Amino acid sequence: MPGLEWSDLHPSRTPNLWALISQGASASLSTRAVPPPDRGITCPTTGWLTISAGQRAGTAGKGCLQPPTPQLTGKTAKIPNWPALAAYQSETGFDAQLGTLGQLVTDNGGKVAAIGPGAALAGADRSGNIAKYAPTLDAAGDLTPYNLIIMEAADLATAWTGQPLDEYGVPASLPTAARQAAATRADQQIGALIAKLPPNTTTLVAGISDVSTIAHLHVAIAKGPSPSGRPYDHGYLTATSTRQDALVTITDLTATAIQLLGLPAPRQVVGRPWQPNGPTAATPAETVAELADGDLASQVLREVRGPFFAVLVTVQLLFYAFAALALRRRRSTPSPRPTADHPQTPSHHGTKPSPLTTNRTTPSVTATLNTPEDTTPPTTNPLKTAEEAAEGAITPPATDTANTTKDRTPPTTGAPELPEHTTAPTSPGTEPPSAKLPPAEPSSTEPSSTEQEGTSPLGDAPAGDFASASKLLKAVQIVAVISGAIPVSTFLAQLVPWWTLPVPMLSVIVTIVAIAGLITALAFAGPWRAHVLGPLTVVAAVTSLALLIDVMTGSKLQVNAVTGYEPVTGGRFYGFSNIAFAVYATGTILGLAGVAQWLLGRGVSRVVVVAMCALYGGLAVFADGWPSWGADFGGVPAFVIGLAVFLILLSGKRVSVLRLLLVGLVGAVFVGALSVFDWLRPDAQRTHLGNFVQQIIDGQAWTVVGRKFSAMIGVTVGNWSLTLLSLVALAFLFLVLDRPSRWGASALGQAYRLTPALRSGLFGALTCAFVGFLMNDSGIAIPAMALTVAVPLTLAACVRALQLTTPS
Repeated sequence: MPGLEWSDLHPSRTPNLWALISQGASASLSTRAVPPPDRGITCPTTGWLTISAGQRAGTAGKGCLQPPTPQLTGKTAKIPNWPALAAYQSETGFDAQLGTLGQLVTDNGGKVAAIGPGAALAGADRSGNIAKYAPTLDAAGDLTPYNLIIMEAADLATAWTGQPLDEYGVPASLPTAARQAAATRADQQIGALIAKLPPNTTTLVAGISDVSTIAHLHVAIAKGPSPSGRPYDHGYLTATSTRQDALVTITDLTATAIQLLGLPAPRQVVGRPWQPNGPTAATPAETVAELADGDLASQVLREVRGPFFAVLVTVQLLFYAFAALALRRRRSTPSPRPTADHPQTPSHHGTKPSPLTTNRTTPSVTATLNTPEDTTPPTTNPLKTAEEAAEGAITPPATDTANTTKDRTPPTTGAPELPEHTTAPTSPGTEPPSAKLPPAEPSSTEPSSTEQEGTSPLGDAPAGDFASASKLLKAVQIVAVISGAIPVSTFLAQLVPWWTLPVPMLSVIVTIVAIAGLITALAFAGPWRAHVLGPLTVVAAVTSLALLIDVMTGSKLQVNAVTGYEPVTGGRFYGFSNIAFAVYATGTILGLAGVAQWLLGRGVSRVVVVAMCALYGGLAVFADGWPSWGADFGGVPAFVIGLAVFLILLSGKRVSVLRLLLVGLVGAVFVGALSVFDWLRPDAQRTHLGNFVQQIIDGQAWTVVGRKFSAMIGVTVGNWSLTLLSLVALAFLFLVLDRPSRWGASALGQAYRLTPALRSGLFGALTCAFVGFLMNDSGIAIPAMALTVAVPLTLAACVRALQLTTPS
């Protein structure tokens, strides 16, 4: 029944279909095949050819080709232009083998009957011949001798073809009254067919295509015995191709017919049989309402996804500009000079200096004071390794640098001091005790040269212009944490049925921002808010754990999420989508960096910390690649390499080309092992990991690789907004945060100095995003979403570092 949607069903207008719902199992059907140019729909002819091949098929040319009328020769018939239809499939990227279904039945001694020209396309053999063809049900005669009967109830499609064509050659959508009338006529044909079928015949009803300018989910109903022997009782359908309740695909229809006939499914059939999946709503009306709501969610998602990403990109760009101004702008008015009521208390040379005044030797993590000997603010070199940081930035030199600094640069009044027995941390993972520093004692000596020039200790900002006292900087930190929580909130928003609210676009934005606000409140709720990586760690941990739990429980949060996958599009139905992988991997690595910094700061052995991070990271990678959970082929090598870069830097070692090559080899071996394991399972249980192994064996791997590479290039070139967002985010990270701020030293350098694990996590996350960009068909979307998590959270950490390293 081409074009049949759940909204077409009604107890009085479609009584036969309504009865099937109460007697059988139901689901939404994703009919994605090869769409016509510039239209993301499945045409009726394309749907029938997809059933014939068990793989996505298409037709050449513009618009929707009408099913050709078979040429009758007695009872047999031949499809006109069949060789051209079959040859075109090699150009689609799917290489569908037309005639697979009909050929398999006839080769095994079965008989196929087709009623209607579309049904003839589905039932023809590889030569385009069909043994029994009738243009109408009345002309079909006795159907008892036939093993497979395919009937086309084409009333909706016929009415649709009479509509005016748009500029792409696709008919306009049907008016409501015409659609209802056509659905009623199609229902009458279904009733007449069921009356002619022998008892215990399994009936499969499917809306195999669109009959509108917009793609929809369609009707799938099954009644009678299932391939497993269980009856299709009143309930939902499912299939291992989707792993979702009440969701199946058009290629599953071919696999179901083959298994019902007791035949082995050829490898080129990519679908999986429909299976009953437990009880559904109590009444047919409730079942129809629930399934129609699923299609509504898909339609609303289609409408809001584009505007949502436009808003997301625009807000991100504006926020980066605002944050850059907040970090780099100069005060327009001078700081107040000391008065009799508020005298400025000078410091003296005998005061024990803060470790922030120590003159470090490595510029990558230096927080050097503006002293007469060195008045140039340092810049951060993010390419330094953690080993170099340990040698030159954190570990104190052999000489008494504290005494040297004490003789040269006395601290400004109000600057944080350490007690006499406190020294700078000696480990690259140890956070200095700067969150709770005792106040400086008043001094009686003359002001230092720095104070006399009206500058603050960390640069050339006016005296009194301290980051810790800046309300603007505090606002930047809060907004940055909210921004970093937005990506995971797009998935958690699926816990709320926002698509049913009156204004869906506003509803989804409000829902996402509200959830991000709750996560931000948690990030600032406890004592961890005082630490440089406290809010970052909370948001990253929520991101990692939420998506890990989701993928282990069926990936429900990713279905119809604005950053998830659309059942209508049919690109993926379970596991990690590419965008979800980017968010998950970034959150995992940054979260581990925050936890590692916390543990190191409490004296836990570095070996133990690295081992703990490797343990959870290994679980995260396993969940990403395990066929029953994430089933992510391209993400695993990227995740392994990014995690390894993080662990190597965290351990204090250098990241060399050789180590990267070895890690890449490990990632390839790991994902290869998972794929082979998946391939060894029965065909009906395989995911696309095992299918890819089979495609390698069959010599079809390059077809798949070429299709995905073309998709990656298309997304990267065509989605200019995400490309722009990625470039701006990287520029903000390395040209703003990694350059001197209005308080002197770079904000990123201060964050690296106080929390060296941040550097390890950031470079691990960026490496993962870059490799993921190269290995997945989503292209620039992966680094764009990874940076949407990483850069705002890094900014929040940088702001806190500035607050802790400039006194109030």
